[in-house]
Amino acid sequence: MTIEIKKERKKLTLKIAGRLDTTFAPQMEKAVNENISGVEELVIDMENLEYISSAGLRVLLSAKKKMDDTGSVKIKNVSEPIMEVFEITGFNEILTIE
Repeated sequence: MTIEIKKERKKLTLKIAGRLDTTFAPQMEKAVNENISGVEELVIDMENLEYISSAGLRVLLSAKKKMDDTGSVKIKNVSEPIMEVFEITGFNEILTIE
């Protein structure tokens, strides 16, 4: 998995590619935790994400909880297979998906 981090003022964009699974969830969590300070909008671009596991879902939920008090989380460019996971797990009701 690769993570491209772009921070502009109070907006943080994480563009993730590959597989967000047990192996790489800690890397994603670290990227969020190290860059979230002062952020009011967190955008997670999943255009090149191929797979997400329950560990990946946990990282997204954790990021949302961190942002609930200070701003928003938006998930963008979700592929059909990833959206199916969100729908099955109910994450499409929890997250803002564009």
